[in-house]
Amino acid sequence: MRSRLVAGVSLGVVALLAVSACGSDTAPLTGTAGTGASGSAGASSASAGTSGAGSSGAGMTGATAGGPGSSGSSGAAAGGSSAGSAGNSAGSSAGSAGSAGSAATAKFSFFVTSWAALQKLSTADGFGGDLRFGETGAGAGLRGADKICATIAETSMPGAGAKGWRAFLSAADDGTGKQVNAIDRIGTGPWYDRLGRLFGNTVTDINATRPANADAAIKNDFPNEDGVPNHQPDATIAAVDNHDMLTGSTTAGKLYDKTATCLDWTSAQGNLTTEGKPRVGHSWPRSGGGQGDSNSWMSALTESGCAPGANLKEQGGPLKDSVTVGSGGGYGGFFCFALTP
Repeated sequence: MRSRLVAGVSLGVVALLAVSACGSDTAPLTGTAGTGASGSAGASSASAGTSGAGSSGAGMTGATAGGPGSSGSSGAAAGGSSAGSAGNSAGSSAGSAGSAGSAATAKFSFFVTSWAALQKLSTADGFGGDLRFGETGAGAGLRGADKICATIAETSMPGAGAKGWRAFLSAADDGTGKQVNAIDRIGTGPWYDRLGRLFGNTVTDINATRPANADAAIKNDFPNEDGVPNHQPDATIAAVDNHDMLTGSTTAGKLYDKTATCLDWTSAQGNLTTEGKPRVGHSWPRSGGGQGDSNSWMSALTESGCAPGANLKEQGGPLKDSVTVGSGGGYGGFFCFALTP
């Protein structure tokens, strides 16, 4: 009789310990920290224009993983804490992955490089016709310009820099002796601005004076990397004369000639004899100029020279006594396209 009583008590203790251990599965306290971290990442991405939902969703997944254990028996407390910390880490990692994933799928694949962005990456006068941006060797001008596009895109939308950005620039030599046509290096579309507005569905769409089927809000005033119409990038001041954008191209997006690319975007000395003068397109239509179709975004006129410099005041066409990329109304900006929509 006594032996049966002892056995019963022992079984009861075992059952009680089992219940206590199972209880640790229901405490989500440390998992909540994981949710907070990933939620912050989602909020940050949302404020930058990415899909916050993707980040938050990923964060919640991490929080669920981090849910098990902080309460329960004292013997399980350490295990619960470890599980909670793992959940916190998983939540943060999932939030970061969600943010990057959102940027990778967000509709952002076209912009005009803003004057402010170029100044931050270069000098007060911009890059001029030398767009190497640290690249060296054959084809450095195009590679550097592509890198500038990716850098600016990443600053505007973290994660978007990995979309495969290409500057809309033609060149006489790609580094292997082959001509480069801007229209051939930007992918197949579609392309959207920073706010998800359509710029063009296909190469055929954009191979026109102004891009066919573009959203009406941006068709005649291309937006910068933040989705702001570039004619008036600062809403607190009046619109500026900044329409000239480097392309080195014809109205069909092909190389204009070998003197129109600032030595394939590697030189900014202002030497007209050795560098030539860059061909530019207009980010917003304007009349006058007398060197082609002033409404063309790909090829409107030839600028004064390759030296850095900006002229944002309306003074007519390119100035005869200047040798800068912006004398006719610009600052040496250019168009950027991503291979991933």
